[in-house]
Amino acid sequence: MILLQSHSRFLLQTLVNRLHNLEKAVELDYHWVEFGDVRYHVQVSVKNPHLLLLSVSLPTPPSETIFFGGLPRGAIEAIKAAYAPVVQILDPPKDGFNLTLKLNLSKLPPDEEYRQAFLVKIASVREVVLGAPLRVALKHLSSRTAAPATDPLLSLVHRPNESFFLVPQADKVTVVFPMRFKDSIDIVLATSFLQEFVEARRTAGLNNAPSCLWSPSPPLELKDVPVESLSANAGFVTFVISPRHVEGKKLDRTVWNLSSFHAYVSYHVKCSEGFMHTRMRRRVESLIQALDRAKPDLEKSRKTAPSRSFKRLSLKEARANSKS
Repeated sequence: MILLQSHSRFLLQTLVNRLHNLEKAVELDYHWVEFGDVRYHVQVSVKNPHLLLLSVSLPTPPSETIFFGGLPRGAIEAIKAAYAPVVQILDPPKDGFNLTLKLNLSKLPPDEEYRQAFLVKIASVREVVLGAPLRVALKHLSSRTAAPATDPLLSLVHRPNESFFLVPQADKVTVVFPMRFKDSIDIVLATSFLQEFVEARRTAGLNNAPSCLWSPSPPLELKDVPVESLSANAGFVTFVISPRHVEGKKLDRTVWNLSSFHAYVSYHVKCSEGFMHTRMRRRVESLIQALDRAKPDLEKSRKTAPSRSFKRLSLKEARANSKS
């Protein structure tokens, strides 16, 4: 199975190219969408080639998820902690976007390794922003403390008008994903994939992985959630995160893997669908070849048939042959 990268490859390549050509006054204006839910806009003007504006549009939150100033809880603090002093948050953001960052590339330190690591962090802005409330809950878990003034059930957006749920406690954090798919084939494949995913967790080599459960109905942790928010056609996946899963550098990886879990499942569902289509095409091609081999070769049969010649006899010869 393939784990998705936390950074935007196109955004990282754009930042690297811009950093290596700061002396060139080139105007940039790029728009693109990733994961089907996050929209990016990068602008660079000719007058200020060392300044780059990065705007991000987040998925529309459902009714049960609350944004503060158009951003998830804790996003501003996470951005300042990750990007200061190179990045400035513009208020208000550009029209149609939840966040606009102003990057001063001339303030980056000369160390090449640090520059590259910092650009990767900027390219991971989706993880920093959308994963901010999840990161706060998991940080308290690593210290085995409950976050103050935290609701017993948190709703976090991860897709347009869709959310997953957190139940934070001092000794564990329970994460529940309602899995939704539009295509009927995707629903069948995703259900099968998730059931196998849970079974794989029980193998001996994955004893240290978080506990994982799948159920066709909502778990008890979601008993207070409105019914309209629990319309999952591929079941519910539950992870139980313990303090050992968020120790040290494991925190960043856990935040990203949980934030992108639906995209991870969708990726493998589409890969499975494409693989089956390829197998079916190859099977049809082999059957067609077998049918072609079974057809008689008319041209060959015509050439190999014995040739016959006829001699026209005279009347006398015909009578002589009949008497003999």
